[in-house]
Amino acid sequence: MMSVLYVVGTPIGNLNDFSPRAIETLEKVDFIAAEDTRVTLKLLNHFGIKKEMVSYFEHNKLQRGEIITNRILNGETCAIVTDAGMPCISDPGELLIMQCEEKGIPTIVIPGPTAFASALAISGLPTGRFTFEGFLSVNKKSRKEHLESLINEERTMLFYEAPHKLSNTLKDFANYFPNRKLSIVREITKIHEEVIRTTTDKAYEDYGETGLKGEIVLVLGGKPHKEEEETYTLSDAVEMAKKLIENGEKATTASKEIASLTGFKKNEIYKELL
Repeated sequence: MMSVLYVVGTPIGNLNDFSPRAIETLEKVDFIAAEDTRVTLKLLNHFGIKKEMVSYFEHNKLQRGEIITNRILNGETCAIVTDAGMPCISDPGELLIMQCEEKGIPTIVIPGPTAFASALAISGLPTGRFTFEGFLSVNKKSRKEHLESLINEERTMLFYEAPHKLSNTLKDFANYFPNRKLSIVREITKIHEEVIRTTTDKAYEDYGETGLKGEIVLVLGGKPHKEEEETYTLSDAVEMAKKLIENGEKATTASKEIASLTGFKKNEIYKELL
């Protein structure tokens, strides 16, 4: 094998999704850079692979990247894997690719399962154009800015979410994207795989308190074209603004955001709120 970095996709649930080429690659490389060596060990044991591993995760990626690239430059081959899915896609690996590029190290991808693409395919929402948004920030300011930037997005949007954070995200979706189509895709390729096709309002009503278990991908419908948009009354706009205020927004900010969604003037909505 050439002295390269192999980017290897791993199963997101069902181990039978691990490709023969991926198995062959892990068998032949000199060492493996793993997000969690304990998780990767289970995968290696399942396929009877014995290989040296080094940990490579969010908090050691800069230092370990230097070590990994230096080993490759000295003639070794490495495969990077994450706990599930494709490295670099909301998982460690992006920086390592950049370090390889800087040092002239070739990179070869060994494709594997990707949660967001699988969820999009079975979501029932438009797939021709979409945007992958990853995980929403837990920082209030960054999260607010991210959500506001997507209010007028017309493409289908995909988000990853942890089950213990789902309630807050559904609440935000109901506030920022009222009555939009939403598919909640959970436990992809696992025993309890499920697609819940609903709306943002209904999803928050049904799962805002109880939540859902498992690994989750949220597939959110984009803003409808004007001819498809709902006709809002001023009363609707005021109620939508009230929801944002209940979520901590100032009346002026809520009026401005809802004005951009409904077509009413900011002052009209603000006056009714007062």
